[in-house]
Amino acid sequence: MLQIVSAEELSNKADRQYLQSTYDYYDRGSIFFETKDGNLVSAATLKTGFIIAVNPSLLVDVESVFKEISSIVPIDYDEFFAKATKKSDPYEEIAKRVPLDKAETIQALKIPGVSVYKERWRFYPGNNMAAQTLGLVAYSGEDLAGRYGLERYYNEILNRNNDSVYVNFFAEIFSNISETLSGEVNRGGDIVTSIEPSVQGFLEQALSKINETWDSNVTGGIIMDPMTGAIIAIGLAPSFDLNDFKSEDVSIFSHDLVENVYEMGSIIKPLTIAAGLDSGAITSDSMYYDAGFVTLNGKTFSNFDGKARGTVSMQQVLSQSLNTGVAHVVQKMGKKNFAEYMFNFGLGAETGIDLPNETHGLVENLKSPRDIEYATASFGQGIALTPIQTVRALATLGNGGKLVNPHIATRIIHKIGGSKKITPGVEVEVLKKETSEEISRMLVKVVDEALLGGTVKMERFSIAAKTGTAQIANTRDGGYYDDRFLHSFFGYFPAFNPRFIVFIYSVNPKGARYASETLTYPFIDITKFLINYYQIPPDR
Repeated sequence: MLQIVSAEELSNKADRQYLQSTYDYYDRGSIFFETKDGNLVSAATLKTGFIIAVNPSLLVDVESVFKEISSIVPIDYDEFFAKATKKSDPYEEIAKRVPLDKAETIQALKIPGVSVYKERWRFYPGNNMAAQTLGLVAYSGEDLAGRYGLERYYNEILNRNNDSVYVNFFAEIFSNISETLSGEVNRGGDIVTSIEPSVQGFLEQALSKINETWDSNVTGGIIMDPMTGAIIAIGLAPSFDLNDFKSEDVSIFSHDLVENVYEMGSIIKPLTIAAGLDSGAITSDSMYYDAGFVTLNGKTFSNFDGKARGTVSMQQVLSQSLNTGVAHVVQKMGKKNFAEYMFNFGLGAETGIDLPNETHGLVENLKSPRDIEYATASFGQGIALTPIQTVRALATLGNGGKLVNPHIATRIIHKIGGSKKITPGVEVEVLKKETSEEISRMLVKVVDEALLGGTVKMERFSIAAKTGTAQIANTRDGGYYDDRFLHSFFGYFPAFNPRFIVFIYSVNPKGARYASETLTYPFIDITKFLINYYQIPPDR
């Protein structure tokens, strides 16, 4: 058994038996995507090549050595001579990541003072696919480790520190060490994720197109199973190449979907209506008088167009996206009751997603003594949330009222054999099932009748969705910009037993005022792709 378990490691050591013992042979666990059919697709792995090194003290004719090697692999003349003439240095690398065929050709020359050594390095087959989510491996000083994304979050599992994995394993089997140690012994291994590569690729293409078409600062998206919290796809535009991540702006490496907060605007309105329904303060047929504006604590806010509708129903509050309507719901509920629902939706709290640097939202306005802060929060202004926090809250509307735990990794495949399922945590009920069904019915009506005049309705599929357009806060001078907006869109389908929830947002798109203009068709394209790809049967 020892021979089987250690075979790969012993083989690697044999490949490098002539190399200096101070040179560590790089080893690290893999990260996998998983297709809808359960097949694993490599997302982060190791690539093998060879190092060409010289011992200057053994080189007889430096010029001829250069000619022979440069005829096989490209090397810089001046750099080679600078290294090859260091007679006091027994080891100088002159070429790295050399393919096997070229390495074998150089080895066959048997040039005195020239050696070939095997090497491995981190490689991402998808290049820029899920770049911010996968993260990268890089040096900090002399320490090579995961620095962003899953590479960092699961670094202790992915990092294979030579023989310790075998010691821990056999100690656990042949002694009572597992009973006396606090916490689980880190066996190390590979990470399998819930990211479906074809869905991830389609989402990223859609996000890139949005970002380019509207010249946005950043555009992001999440496709999640609302029943379990499993992330099927998650991406950002612009992105970067994981195999060539030189960038002057390191902020591109960070994950905007979990690290930054935004005032989300009108996509928060369905949460407000759901809270009103669940508390019994309103029904979908409840009416109110819309004067077009409301003044509270000396502050006045209006509907997006400043117009009054007169007496309208709660359905029209969603269909016409009326700020005054959701403020009316807060008044009927009471601000403390409203705030409690918002906190129960997880607003302001970290989701616990398995990515580093997750930040909590900014929801202090939900603790204000004034009415105005609660009113503006009801339509998504004055509170700032991360995108992942937002999609988690919105999933409760369609999944029967459960607050699920977003997660990306699904299991660990241990290097020494066996696997372990990663459990994301306990779900919490925040809405009654009946409330979930009623708000879903209302949101389906938004799509069927109101969204772009009902022109994107799918006759055989029920889709529950809502757009959001929020002013962007001016952090320097206070207040809000008049010409900068956050556009957002969420939807889930089939509406009454949803397979997916899709969330898209775009920061400061140019040339369009409302999210319905920029994000409706991308959402519909993604929806149609998922319906076809997963062969989801019609529900109406």
